[in-house]
Amino acid sequence: MFRFFTQKKWALWAWLGSAIILSSLWIQVEIDVKINEWFGQFYDMIQKALAEPNAITIGEYWASLASLIYVGIAVAVSFFTAHFLFRWRTAMVEWYHSVYDKARTIEGAAQRVQEDTIKFSRIMEGLGTSFIESIMVLVQFVPILLGLSVGIPIFFFGDWQYGLVTGAIVWSVGGTLFLIALGWLLRLVGVEYDLQKKEAAYRKILVIAEDDNTVRPKTINELFEGVRGIHFKSYLRYLYFNVGRITYLQANVLSAYVFLAPAIVAGVVTLGVMQQIIRAFGRVEGSMQYLLKAWPTIIELMSVYKRLREFERQINDK
Repeated sequence: MFRFFTQKKWALWAWLGSAIILSSLWIQVEIDVKINEWFGQFYDMIQKALAEPNAITIGEYWASLASLIYVGIAVAVSFFTAHFLFRWRTAMVEWYHSVYDKARTIEGAAQRVQEDTIKFSRIMEGLGTSFIESIMVLVQFVPILLGLSVGIPIFFFGDWQYGLVTGAIVWSVGGTLFLIALGWLLRLVGVEYDLQKKEAAYRKILVIAEDDNTVRPKTINELFEGVRGIHFKSYLRYLYFNVGRITYLQANVLSAYVFLAPAIVAGVVTLGVMQQIIRAFGRVEGSMQYLLKAWPTIIELMSVYKRLREFERQINDK
């Protein structure tokens, strides 16, 4: 799966492309930092305007709303990343094509080469870039949150400078570990893997039935019973998982306001500063909740990775 990074043919795309994507993501995070500063200035201006009529001009208001550079860069990065990952997929399928005389005898070979490779590249497009961006956001926004916390009373932590950052870590990491444990107890990766195997077997017998009149209809119905059973099992497991996940995410909306409650009640922060803190807190918290928010997609990626690894192992054993 990772020959893309080791073959000379793909070296330029693999390594230069990676460098371009990383640099572009860093620029986006830098812009996000500037936008966070803008939030503070903008909401302080709103507070000033609402407190006193005509305290600001309409020109100042419109000027404060102009910020489109982030959108342009984000679109360009998304476009380049899609091309980068399609080259990665191409490197994978070229190898599978070269050994397909052996691979074709393995059950579900067509699905592995066609469907799983495209799933792998599409999931990596979203998960890979968001994971790297989450690390960069932490590097940039933790110092900002520390600076904004100085002199502000925080729920439970009092005047401790590191109260907001510690609160974000405890809340985010605790929730993430809880949902990882829940996913492990429910065997979500195993269920996803079994689901794909059942679907592959069902698809194969349908293809055979196109040319073989004897495969009607009992064998097909028996196979579909297995597909139905694993899907129903998957729905039930995800029901349990989503109860925990959605409950946590709903409570998550209020977490920053809970920690800021003493400061808001005491009136020691302006509306602009409060917005800066909430946004910086959300960015730090959101980055540390990467696994939590992306967990269903991560489960699917792990399942695809497991299937492709097993497929390659079977090819090498032939």
